[in-house]
Parts: sequence; C-alpha cells; structure tokens
Amino acid sequence: MLRLITTSLCLRCQRFAALPLNLRPCATLSSAENQQMVEHLYDLSVDIQKVRKLKGWVLHQSPAYTKEVADLLKNMGASGSIVARILTGHPEAVLCHPEQVQAQRDLWMSVCPSQKELVGIIEKFPASFFTSSSHHDNQRDNIAYFQSLNLNKRIITKLMASAPQSFSRPVEQNKVMVRTLQQAYQELGGEEANMKIWLQKLLSQNPFVLLKPSEVLRQNLLFLRDKGFSTAELLHLLSKLRGFVTELNPDSMCRTLAYSQDAMGCSEAELRDIVLNCPAVLYYPEDILAERIKGLLSAGISMSQIIETPTVLELTTQIVIYRIQRLKGHGYDVRTGSLEILTGTKKDFEMSYGKLQLRRERPIFNPVAPLRGDD
Repeated sequence: MLRLITTSLCLRCQRFAALPLNLRPCATLSSAENQQMVEHLYDLSVDIQKVRKLKGWVLHQSPAYTKEVADLLKNMGASGSIVARILTGHPEAVLCHPEQVQAQRDLWMSVCPSQKELVGIIEKFPASFFTSSSHHDNQRDNIAYFQSLNLNKRIITKLMASAPQSFSRPVEQNKVMVRTLQQAYQELGGEEANMKIWLQKLLSQNPFVLLKPSEVLRQNLLFLRDKGFSTAELLHLLSKLRGFVTELNPDSMCRTLAYSQDAMGCSEAELRDIVLNCPAVLYYPEDILAERIKGLLSAGISMSQIIETPTVLELTTQIVIYRIQRLKGHGYDVRTGSLEILTGTKKDFEMSYGKLQLRRERPIFNPVAPLRGDD
C-alpha cells in the first residue's frame, strides 16, 4: 500500500515538473481531465487525441480560458480553422489569462503592421506570443531599444517571433551584444552610413546571434586575423557569415581549415581565397566536407574545379548528383565545363538550367546566309 502511494506521488511530481515554469504558479493540476476545457476544445474542432498524445498535461489544468482565448483570436481575424490549429499545436495557450493575452496583442501590435499579419505569426510561432506575463516589461523595454536603433518594424517582429528568449531577458544583455557587433563592424572598416542596414540583415538572417556571449565574436575574429585574413577580408567574412560567425569557435575552425587544406592540397593563401568565396567551409565539420568532396570526385569533378568553385561544397551529394544528371541530359558535361551552373539555390539552378535549355533550342542565326524568299 505504501509503495502504491509513493508511486502515485512520484508520478504526480514528475507530471508537475514537466509543466512550463510560467504556468506552475497559476494553474492547478488535477488527476482527472478538465471536462469543461475538453468540451470547449471539441467545440472549436481541436484535435483532442493529438493534444492528449503530445501535451496531455494541459487537459488536467484548471482554470482554463478556452473560450476567452479563442474569442480574442477570432476578434483579431483568425478563422475557426486557424484557431483550431493554434490550440492543437499549442494547447497551453488556454491557460493564459485573457488580460495577459490582450496585453500581448497590444504589445505586438506596436511593431506588427496588421492584426492579420499577427495572426499569421501566432499560427506559426504560438509559443512566442503566449508567454509569461512576467516577461512583459522586458519585452516592452527590448522593443523600445530596437526601435531606438531605427530597425525596421518587420525585423523587430521577426526577432520576437523567431528568438523570443532575446526579448524576455533584460534589455541590457541585448545592448551588450549589439554594441559588440557595431564595434566589430566599425573596427573592420565598415561605414557608419551602412551600419543600420548591415545590422538589420545580420539580425534577420540569424536572430539567435543576440543570445550568444559577446566574447565569442571577438575570439573568432582574432582567430581569423591570426590566420592571415586582412581587415577588409574580415569585414567581408563577417558580412557573409552574418550572425553565424557567433556559432563558430576557434577549435572547430582550426580542425576544419586543417582538413580542407590537406584534402585540397592548397597553400594557405589559396585556402583563404576558398574561405572568402565559400565561408561555409568554416562551419562544416570535417566528416561533411569529406563526404561532399568524395561525392564530387566520384562524379568525375576534379579537385582543381572544386578549388576554383568552392561554393559547390554548400550542396549535399544528392543534390549535386541530381543536378549533374539533369545537365547531362542536355549535353552539358560538368567535367569539362564550369561548376558555377551547379551552385546556388534551387531557384538559381532552375534559372541557369532554363537558360541552357533555351540556348540549345534557339537556332543560331547566320548573318551571311541568304534569306529564303517566296518563289
């Protein structure tokens, strides 16, 4: 009997420990499902079975504001199907007090162009919108700070949606990282007039850069400087790598560069040119580079071609083989031609492929050939 009671208590404790921190103080856990909540969710066409499977603990909480949260979403322009999708994927939204949801809506609307766009963000990033009320002041302060930098409102909205942690923490922490980025840009010769645009691009392409320690950026730049990159080249790399420069570390870059130089048999100067043309070489692990180089060589591509067009290493072996086969069908041999046609996004390749196909189908005009007239 004692063992049974102990087991039951342990299970209840484990379930409670799984609750998000922001919901523990205001929600009460029950051994039975909150039937009123379940009925309201059914009425809203929410997939209850999916909720039970993935986040069953939500159905045991009380109080719940299912109808109130759904009505707030509908008042913002969300259709019934959108509300159902939001609450199926993020059912804990119904545990947020309506006043808290209204406060979040007002906060987001200070940077979001329209309620329709906000609904789209909530559908895609519900956890970013339905956050703890304890973060509200930090969110407001961070919004004010990024607005003071004259950042585009859409960039701020994207940051809030993609990296909500950077808005829920004290604004001073973001100020430190932004100042570090700005100082690095200026120290490397970046122009003041272009800094706002540069910062916007960097933050939009990697919102998580704000969450990294500022020392990481400086350590990585110092490492690359020691590898012989000039100030202008470092600025080029910082812009090309965007925020991903903070995802690197000297140890991993050292291993990757050593492997690349050994595999390609190039000099240090040639290696720097390869990195400048394809910064991705810096953050691909050795095993991925090895697999891709092996795949290219197996397809008949020479190492000298890879060195000349290193951006081909950004593609997986499967993509490279697929593109080579399509080009081969139109008589293009990558073993003797340029690899540039292989590189880029799917859209880039399709455009290059389309031009190649058009050149083959278009007859060559001979200016000295006699014109054929009517007899």
